[in-house]
Amino acid sequence: MKISSKNPNILLITIDQWRADCLSSAGHPLVQTPALDALASDGVRFANHYAQATPCGPSRASLHTGTYLFTHRSVFNGTPLDAQFTNTALEFRAGNYDPILFGYTDTTIDPRTTTNGDSRLRTYEGHLPGFRVVLPLPEDRNEWYKWLESRGYDISDRQRFLRGREDIATPLDRGSTWAPSPYKSDETETAFMVNKVIETLTNLPEPWFVHVSILRPHPPFVVPAPYHDRHDPGEVPDFLSKGSISHPFFDALSKLDFIQTPKKEIDRRQLRATYYGMVEEVDDQIGNLINFLDNGNQSENTAVIVTSDHGELLGDHGLVSKFGFYDQAFHIPMIIRYPALHGPTGLVVNHFTENIDIMPTLLDLAGLPIPDQCQGKSVRPFLEGKTTSGWRRAVHWEFDFRIFANTIKLPLADCHLAVYRDETGKLVHFAGMPDLFFDIQSDPGEEFPLTNHPVMSDYQLALSKWRPVYDDGPLTNLLATSEGMITLEEPELIP
Repeated sequence: MKISSKNPNILLITIDQWRADCLSSAGHPLVQTPALDALASDGVRFANHYAQATPCGPSRASLHTGTYLFTHRSVFNGTPLDAQFTNTALEFRAGNYDPILFGYTDTTIDPRTTTNGDSRLRTYEGHLPGFRVVLPLPEDRNEWYKWLESRGYDISDRQRFLRGREDIATPLDRGSTWAPSPYKSDETETAFMVNKVIETLTNLPEPWFVHVSILRPHPPFVVPAPYHDRHDPGEVPDFLSKGSISHPFFDALSKLDFIQTPKKEIDRRQLRATYYGMVEEVDDQIGNLINFLDNGNQSENTAVIVTSDHGELLGDHGLVSKFGFYDQAFHIPMIIRYPALHGPTGLVVNHFTENIDIMPTLLDLAGLPIPDQCQGKSVRPFLEGKTTSGWRRAVHWEFDFRIFANTIKLPLADCHLAVYRDETGKLVHFAGMPDLFFDIQSDPGEEFPLTNHPVMSDYQLALSKWRPVYDDGPLTNLLATSEGMITLEEPELIP
């Protein structure tokens, strides 16, 4: 298929671990996001947009293949993605685009397509087939550190750049994550990446496809001045409670130290305040990128899509990180601006949308065929201001926790939950534990989980219709590690 200059440029921006409520345009009482608010005012904001899985690798597999977790079966960071699936990059490359990547997609390749000695089998931070990687930015941050060194920093102790400055005393009314980073606000990983994107776009022939995968506000929770002190921890919104119900999944989560909130109240609140500053730092850098497009007269023919891979619990329900089933870990923003469609601007769509909708949407906007594998739908009708009949009335996501099987003491295949959520209720179905239900109308904060409710059976039936019986497949229990590919073993179960 030959493309012409009238085909759109595609700018797909993912922001790692970004909660849906952390937008001033979404009504947050503290967070200020003028760049993303402006993008939304010029385009469409999808207020009920959700990720299909956590953590990063499974979620991005859903985003880039247009399929649910039960289909692609890349269930955790390091689980290989079956080569049978096409993806966004491959489809655009087949359409004569040259998809380029800044950052990461956290994809482990199918080991059946290579040899045992392939270094890509030793990491979950591989790149999705089809992308030309311009700037890799995995957790080792090597390119960023080298750039800092060129600016005069001593990078012999790289870990210090992931901590707050130790030469500044923390005020009594601030918590443990308050101290600013030891670099300037224009030297963050995000600033470094955005500068590289702008350099590349300066001479990039149109139409182009650029995927910018931004790490922040993913932990560690640290940000440079002035963002580190933008918000008073005493003024952040209060935390949602975890309720008093006894359930084996909650018992299992309580054994995972790395998802527990800090013990001191001031530290919990500071973590939230620091996260808000991190969000605002990312917003400013995205503003620089959008301004470059606008000033270079590329905005009219550029479809800009901004979303996240998942959210962040941020102390709600007594947890941090993104594991589990709560909305705060799966409810994420999505904003799309594409002026060439001449659709409504400033529109807020309240229909349920999912990350699996992104691949078909991008292909639709570019006039490229949508593969049969896609389980999502193009949101183009919303962008054009059309009435959409037959749109989904519920949203769905999954979390596979077999990596924690030895803690949870369940067979690998039973370490799995699936969520079916609509406007009034939310079912959490566990393969090996009792189901939970939340009455969203009376308990919008999901603070009072129920094990019995008059409509639970209706939701269980709806979930069973959505998610068919599936097999784990040959790759599901494989995991890429620094020592190579391993196979997860069944835990020792107490009779």
